[in-house]
Amino acid sequence: MPDKKKVIIIVGPTASGKTHLAIELAKKINGEIISADSMQAYKGMPVISQAPSKKELRSVRHHLVGFLDPGKEYSAALFAKLAKKRMENMLKRRKIPIVVGGSGLYIKSLVDGLFPSRGKNEKLRKKLWATAEKESSVALHDTLKKMDPNAASRIHQNDTKRIIRAIEICKIEKNTKTALQKKTKGIKDKYEIEMMGIKMDRNILYERINKRVEEMFKKGLLKEVKKLLGKKLSITAGQALGIRQIKTYLEKKCGIEEAKEILKKDTRRFAKRQLTWFRADKRIKWVKKLY
Repeated sequence: MPDKKKVIIIVGPTASGKTHLAIELAKKINGEIISADSMQAYKGMPVISQAPSKKELRSVRHHLVGFLDPGKEYSAALFAKLAKKRMENMLKRRKIPIVVGGSGLYIKSLVDGLFPSRGKNEKLRKKLWATAEKESSVALHDTLKKMDPNAASRIHQNDTKRIIRAIEICKIEKNTKTALQKKTKGIKDKYEIEMMGIKMDRNILYERINKRVEEMFKKGLLKEVKKLLGKKLSITAGQALGIRQIKTYLEKKCGIEEAKEILKKDTRRFAKRQLTWFRADKRIKWVKKLY
């Protein structure tokens, strides 16, 4: 039986240097990069999504970056489908796929697969989002606990999007997300998967996040968000870190410095959730990257 072809996956929290590491590695091993970032997929969001720069995009071929209109939905299922196609094409050209991103669910959907589902219920989603806005995501999380305790234990009570999806699955499929996940199949059986995560001191990571937010404002974050708010955004695109915080400032509910601090704080919290997700996956080998 021939050896399995290798696929490398690089994960880590926002601002940890995943893109930089992936580019360095791609140059050394004749690789190409597939972005597993739910926001970098969108057009017109280079600052808010912290997409690779033009120079970085020229240095190594990237896939699934800036190809989708922000009015369209992006999902773990669509990402996995598109990533598999790109991966097969790369391997035919004798390139090594390097999947890079901080979207844990997207990585999981590619590696482990997604369970069979009959889709989504927009009416139910809108109702659940309205409930979250009125009563908080914690109330929805309590509902999920009763429907699927195992799924609830793996989803943070503030992760509204994933809570809603888990409840939606229970109602549509007449089964729990946990039970359906046992039927999943991803690329783990087809390829040799090497997963690595970037390990970084928490204080250094938070300093990098704070610095990145300042740089985002210098690069035109306000202008970019103003333009995005003039469009009809999909639910996925509308959840991008920075949109809500800048909207609050634009509505004169806070000053610019306060908006910056709120975005820094929310980004640090997001990074903490990413780390919690990835640390639960024992297949990931953690590497320390020095700066």
